[in-house]
Amino acid sequence: MSGPEDTGKAETAGARRAGDGPGEEEKKAHRIVHVDMDAFYAQIEQRDFPEKYAGEPIAVGGDPPKGVVKAASYEARPYGVRSAQPAVEADRQCPGLIFVSPRMEVYQKESRRIREILFGYTDLLEPLSLDEAYLDVTDPKKGPPSGTLVARRIREEIYEETGLTASAGVGPSKFVAKVASDQDKPDGLTVIRPEDQLDFIAGLPAGDFHGIGPVTEEKMQEMGIETGADLQDTPEKTLRRRFGKRGGHFKKLAMGEDDRPVKPDRERKSVGAERTFSDDVSDPEQMLSRLEPIAQRVAGRLGSAGPEGTPVRGRTVTLKLKSHDHDVSTRQTTLRRAVRSEEDLMRLAERLLSRPHPPEEPVRLLGLSVSSLTGREEGKQLELEFDQA
Repeated sequence: MSGPEDTGKAETAGARRAGDGPGEEEKKAHRIVHVDMDAFYAQIEQRDFPEKYAGEPIAVGGDPPKGVVKAASYEARPYGVRSAQPAVEADRQCPGLIFVSPRMEVYQKESRRIREILFGYTDLLEPLSLDEAYLDVTDPKKGPPSGTLVARRIREEIYEETGLTASAGVGPSKFVAKVASDQDKPDGLTVIRPEDQLDFIAGLPAGDFHGIGPVTEEKMQEMGIETGADLQDTPEKTLRRRFGKRGGHFKKLAMGEDDRPVKPDRERKSVGAERTFSDDVSDPEQMLSRLEPIAQRVAGRLGSAGPEGTPVRGRTVTLKLKSHDHDVSTRQTTLRRAVRSEEDLMRLAERLLSRPHPPEEPVRLLGLSVSSLTGREEGKQLELEFDQA
C-alpha cells in the first residue's frame, strides 16, 4: 500500500501548490479540513493480514445469507459491493469476495491513534465517527496557516504512524470540505478555495447535498433539479414551498452559505443514525437486516462521542420508523445498564421491532438512537426492560 507522499495524484479543484501561501481572500475565510479514512475497517484487515487480504476484494461484516457488509475494500467496489449491503447480494455481485469478521476493538484503537495525530494540529476537532472528523485549521498549532499544507501533512503523518491512507477535503465550510474529501478517494486530497466554491458546488449532483436522500432527490428530479447549478438557479421560495424549511437549507448550501462551526468536545445528549430507503420495506426480517448497518454506525459513534474521543454508553434506546406518508412513530426502552456495543443495540432493535407487534405499515425510513449517555463502564449483564413510546 502506497503512502500519500508517493501516489503521484494531483490535488484537484483549485488546490494550491506546496510553495504557495494563502491568498488575500483565503486569509479572511475559515479553513476547514475533513479527514476521512479510506475503507477504514477493510484497510486495517489488509494491513494486518497482507498474506491473506492484500490486493483482494474483501468485505468486513457478516457472512451470507443474513449478514450485512460493514466496509468493502476498493478491490471489491468496482463490482458494486458497498457498506450496508446484504452480504448475499455482495457475494453474488463479486466473484471471489472474501468475508472478514469485524474486530471493533482494533478499529477503535486505531481511531484513537489517529485522533491524537489530529489534535497535534488543532484543538478545534469534531469527530463524526471512528474514521472521519472535521478540523478548523484557520489558526493551526503548527505549520503555516494553510489548509492545503496542514491537510497534506496530516495525511502523511497518519500513514507514517499507522500505515493507513486517508483522503481529505479542504474548504471554507464544513459542507464543502466534506464533499471535497470524497472527490479523489482513495488516498486523495481536494482543496476548494473560497473563490472557487460556487463553481465547485454547481457541478455537484443534487444527491451530494447534506439532507438530500433518495426520496428528496427523486422529488427534485421531478422539478428538473439535477445539480448544484440547478439549485443555485431555483428561487428559494420555490424550494421552501416544496420542501419547507429544508428548502431554505438547500438553497443556502448551494450558495456557499454554511456557517456551522467545528464543535470540539461537544456534550451530546444523544447519538443516533437513520437511513431513508428508495423503496418501502414491509417485511420485518428485511427491516431487521436494514437496521444492522445503522446499529453499527451508532456503535461507532458511541465509541468516540465523549470528550477527546472517549467512548460513551447510553441507557435509553429509541427505534424510529417513518412510513411513505411521513408518519413517524417511535419505540423506546430504558435499561438499568448503559449499552454501547453493536450486538447489544441489535438485540434491543430486534425486540423493539417486534414489541408489542411488528410494524403494520411499510416503512421508508428506519433510525436508531441512544440517549441518557454516560462515560462510565458498568456491569456486563444486559437487562431488557421495555417501555413503549
